[in-house]
Amino acid sequence: MQTQNSDRLIFSVSELNRTVSQLFETQFPLLWVEGEISNFARPASGHWYLTLKDRQAQVRCAMFRNSNLRVNFTPANGSQVLVRCRVSLFEGRGDYQLIVEHMEEAGFGALQRQFDELKQKLANEGLFSPQQKKPLPTSINHIGIVTSPTGAAINDILSVLQRRFPSIKVTIFPTAVQGEQAAAQIVQAIANANRYTLNDRTCDALIVGRGGGSLEDLWPFNEEIVARAIAASTIPIVSAVGHEIDFTIADFVADLRAATPSAAAELLSPDGEDMLNQFEGFEILLAEAMARKTAMMQQRVESLKKRLRHPGHKLQEQTQHLDHLDIRLRRAMTAALRQQQYRVSSVQGKLARLHPARAIEQRHQQIQGYLKQLSRSMAQQLEAKQTRTAQAMHLLDTVSPLKTLSRGYSIIRTPQGGVVKSATDVKIGDQLKSQLVDGEVYFSVTDTNRNRL
Repeated sequence: MQTQNSDRLIFSVSELNRTVSQLFETQFPLLWVEGEISNFARPASGHWYLTLKDRQAQVRCAMFRNSNLRVNFTPANGSQVLVRCRVSLFEGRGDYQLIVEHMEEAGFGALQRQFDELKQKLANEGLFSPQQKKPLPTSINHIGIVTSPTGAAINDILSVLQRRFPSIKVTIFPTAVQGEQAAAQIVQAIANANRYTLNDRTCDALIVGRGGGSLEDLWPFNEEIVARAIAASTIPIVSAVGHEIDFTIADFVADLRAATPSAAAELLSPDGEDMLNQFEGFEILLAEAMARKTAMMQQRVESLKKRLRHPGHKLQEQTQHLDHLDIRLRRAMTAALRQQQYRVSSVQGKLARLHPARAIEQRHQQIQGYLKQLSRSMAQQLEAKQTRTAQAMHLLDTVSPLKTLSRGYSIIRTPQGGVVKSATDVKIGDQLKSQLVDGEVYFSVTDTNRNRL
């Protein structure tokens, strides 16, 4: 009960908590809060009590039974959730809390659940069944690519195709591969590829994919509309989404899954070197067949000449006709051989441009440059070491005792070799020797004078 005491307005604790609770409930609308569950409790009443926290703070929450019955997953400590709630105050304890009305998984957990649900749904419909898969053509001359024209995936695919078989036809159907609009654009690109024709022919196969990324980045390839577009395509589709460890719904629906975009290009393109070897084998077989055919025709001509001796005019006509056929056959065989040789030379020229000799020469030049730099560096270091050695020798010579002796000084020693440092070290009659710069002088002590200094 509020009381008025002079200028003071006094609240009881209950009144204060009730007022604050009303203030919270009237001033704060419904809001969304994301956090991690801790201290989760589920008493017999059916209500849920928990704490939402992040790295810096936490708040208590309550979710009553009539609300939590609509939650379609099982929350637990450590779950990351998104809740719609209103701010309230538990008046009995004066604790600030959130009353949760709706709860859903946040971040990776929600996406993973959607992935699993869609995967199960499409599997039940039979979209993953091997019977639904379209076989790839044995000969592929035209490849369609559904991906971003500016991503790393398109560069990897084109690089592999250029290396393995440069003459293969490629058509790019550009699309976004991440973001909210990506799924619809991918569906449209697949539809465009199925309608596109070149010389009255559609693409032999489609590569649908992108480079690696997080689950959120790859999510357009987990959308139901993309999965159904892949299943409905009349052109066989190879899914090449992300890295080898990444799996999307598109991988399960596609006619074939490749571990990476580069691997998809490897699967669909023939090996140019193998084809060159085949052409060379065909050239040998063709030459042998032509030789056998020519020999057989010559034998027939000779046989006919022997059998058709009369009438002479008819024989001449037939002989000329056979000669013409022989000439035409030889010309045709020569032209066919030249055409095959030209195709072989063209393929050999393309392969020669990809020969590693140029790269080896560049590396050799780099190594020569490094050797020159090393030689200069070693010469510089040797010169620096020689300079330092000369300086040290000069310094050593400066402090050498012989240098001091050359200025007129001497070193006096006793016969035992000890150095005389003071007049007190000798007495009259001692035999001493004095070391000079160019020899030694021996003398005896006749007198000492210790007091002159």
